[in-house]
Amino acid sequence: MPLRALSLLSIAAAGVLGAACAWAGLEAGPAQAPWPDGAVDGWAAAMQVAGGGAAGLLAGGVAGVLGAAFLRLLRRFWQPSPAADLAALQARFAAALTHIGQGLSMYDRHGALVVANPRYCELYGLAPDDVRPGTTFRQMADRCQAAGNFAGLAAEEMHGFRMRRIQSRTSMTLIEEPRPGMALRIRTEPLADGGWISTFDDITAHRQAEQQAAFLARHDALTGLSNRIMLRDRLEQELAKASRGQPFAVMLLDLDRFKGINDLLGHPAGDRLLQLAGERMQACVREVDLLARLGADEFALVVAEAGLPGSAGRVAERIVAAFAAPFELGAPDGDGQPGVRGVAVGVSIGIAIAPGDGGTPDALLRHADMALHRAKAEHRGTARFFEAAMDATHLAKRQAEHDLRLALEREEFRVFYQPLVSLRTGAVVAFEALLRWQHPARGLVQPLEFIPLAEETGLIVPIGGWVVRTACRDAAAWPSGIGVAVNLSAVQFRSPTLVESVQAALAESSLAAARLELEITESVLLHDCPGTLAMLHALRALGVRIAMDDFGTGYSSLSYLHSFPFDKIKIDRMFVRDVLDRASSGAIVRAITGLGASLGIATTAEGVETAEQMARLRRDGCTEAQGFLISRPVPVGGVAALLAADVRDTSHSAIHPVPV
Repeated sequence: MPLRALSLLSIAAAGVLGAACAWAGLEAGPAQAPWPDGAVDGWAAAMQVAGGGAAGLLAGGVAGVLGAAFLRLLRRFWQPSPAADLAALQARFAAALTHIGQGLSMYDRHGALVVANPRYCELYGLAPDDVRPGTTFRQMADRCQAAGNFAGLAAEEMHGFRMRRIQSRTSMTLIEEPRPGMALRIRTEPLADGGWISTFDDITAHRQAEQQAAFLARHDALTGLSNRIMLRDRLEQELAKASRGQPFAVMLLDLDRFKGINDLLGHPAGDRLLQLAGERMQACVREVDLLARLGADEFALVVAEAGLPGSAGRVAERIVAAFAAPFELGAPDGDGQPGVRGVAVGVSIGIAIAPGDGGTPDALLRHADMALHRAKAEHRGTARFFEAAMDATHLAKRQAEHDLRLALEREEFRVFYQPLVSLRTGAVVAFEALLRWQHPARGLVQPLEFIPLAEETGLIVPIGGWVVRTACRDAAAWPSGIGVAVNLSAVQFRSPTLVESVQAALAESSLAAARLELEITESVLLHDCPGTLAMLHALRALGVRIAMDDFGTGYSSLSYLHSFPFDKIKIDRMFVRDVLDRASSGAIVRAITGLGASLGIATTAEGVETAEQMARLRRDGCTEAQGFLISRPVPVGGVAALLAADVRDTSHSAIHPVPV
């Protein structure tokens, strides 16, 4: 509420309270006095109440000014008048007292009620006859209890507590809960004649808002489970017990395949799945244990007094078993939308035992996370305990990640090139760019040793961009008929700048777009297929060629050929290796080359190592070959020698390897 509005409300409340108390004073004062003392006392007390509780924001000084101004007005216009004038004045005061938003009651020095307004009756559920002037404070306590207030509290006890506070003759403010779910703030001020005046504010909504804010500060808003703050507090408590010989277990739980389900069914269904998953986990643990949601699909569990791996393992087994049944995702908001039935999702669990696996919350959570990663890597839907060897592996992985980040800055990456030759002419038609890492301590590192980590950490995006730029720059210096092929990771297709980065590399190098070939595997198309296809079309619109690498190893290669016009398919080396020895491999190679010929798509055989393999591939209709028979990958400086060498076999009976 704006400050000006609050100030006006404060002034209005003070005026009304003053009016009410002045009226009460008029009732109590001597009729023959020109200005009854009771009215003055009543007004002064009202100002004290308004300044501290009734308005909440009105300072005592402002209340004093208002009171003085109001008294001057009354002194000016009020005279010992006929009964009609007094009745009119009392009527105005009664109207003001009726419409005030707070409850108000006033008692004289004998503990008899002088006045109580309708709001007071409303707050305590009293009838107008219950608050007639002269009702004693004790009688009022009995009537409040008879109206359903203070259940379980003896009237004598309640009356005694209040009277002790009132008889202290000091200002007081207390919070009272007359009924479940209701809260009143009561401010009481003593009067000069020995009586007192009280105001009653209904703060139920404010109290509920405070309680809700306090709950959300320590709980997850979606599932109602504990959050990280409460988890850390509980871990600190359990660690203190563990130091006295009471070990416990910490588990990290991660839903398997949740992201795919969330992407497929939408976030409302994903949220409902998280709620149901939390309920299943909660049903598997005791009240003394603590289950928390850390974010996304990750949960944490503190299992008290579970020092032995067997007891913690049994809890984990119960949770894993609970996820065997599919989830029925109804429409929780009642929006008329049909629910989703039979959604299967598993859970993987990592377990750390305290204090042996860590003496701090961070150490326990880190070790449980290592165990969780092991569980997901080895076999989803299972649990793994932390082992010391995991820590060493984790540290080695973190060191490798650190080195990988520095490698790009220190220019430690190298691009090697392996030639592709035409099986019709034997001429080199292109080179595939292959990444290597020249590690300062480990020497030349092969891609299989660092590419998976680069993809996991997202570093493949800047590294892959560097490879494209380098390959385009190098190829621009080659003869115009020689192309260059660069592999793209599925992770790179998640970057919205992929197309722009390829376009920039072509522009910077002045390489013709048709000389650049981008190779992808089926894994690129497995995720977000429509979005990936749109990006592939955008790349092809630049003029570059698109090839499908490792063709035949996936389960939907043919469907991808139907959904996108690839320029080339590369036959996986697994089939090339066995093309002479296994009839099935030979049949697959012939089928792929025949398919390529029918669709007008070039075919490249990878991993060619013998002249016999080369001859068979040529007879089967393969258009290009690549492998150690022709050349191993060479640094950029070796490309010129390969291009200058006469690698063609004019008889087309074989292609001889080029010495490098």
